[in-house]
Amino acid sequence: MNLLRNAIKSHVSVRTVKPIHALPSFLREPPRRFSTEPDQQQQQQPPLPDASVDAFLDSASKGFVYGKLFGATKYTMKSDIISLLEGCNLMPDDIKVSYSRSFFPVAMMLRFPSPGAFSNATRTLRRFDRLYRLDRVNDSDWDIVTPYNGKTVVLQGLPRSVGFEDIERFLSGCDYDPSSIQSFTSNRPGSTTVLRLTTVQFPSHIQAMNACISKNRKVFLNNKVSVRVLY
Repeated sequence: MNLLRNAIKSHVSVRTVKPIHALPSFLREPPRRFSTEPDQQQQQQPPLPDASVDAFLDSASKGFVYGKLFGATKYTMKSDIISLLEGCNLMPDDIKVSYSRSFFPVAMMLRFPSPGAFSNATRTLRRFDRLYRLDRVNDSDWDIVTPYNGKTVVLQGLPRSVGFEDIERFLSGCDYDPSSIQSFTSNRPGSTTVLRLTTVQFPSHIQAMNACISKNRKVFLNNKVSVRVLY
């Protein structure tokens, strides 16, 4: 009887135990190592080409670009240029006027904040056909131009014999810097006539404009004097 019972138990044990290959997959696979460090292969992956190109273009877009604008007249103001080149991010300090020896405007010197702003200006000026021309120049061309910033006026037409007291008498009622008065002589283009030119500085652009409005075309010592603001 005992032999029969032992035989039955042995038979049941063989049928109920599952082979090792039937274990779930998570028991059969070796445990994986957990780590907070990024995968080594991902660390060694080079940056995407697009990101490198964008970084290069971004660095290349920084830095001033200088231009020389031809086509402006002696009545052109800085505000006119800013309005003309709207969208090019120009400020009044980014504009200088290059004058001849007789203080006639030759060109406008422009300082653009980036190559993109310069390109935008060239596209804008194409709409005006040949009225304006913009050439790219070096920073040294910008540095040699004296900025008057609308605070200096030039007097043209004063007799050559006038003295310092005569100039002060002509400017009576104006708020200006007496120590800034300077006189120059220049030949009229295409003529042997010698011109007398005098520059005077004012504390502000508004005061320089007031002097221009009140004194321009006034007769002084039998001469009609022209007063013009320099930018």
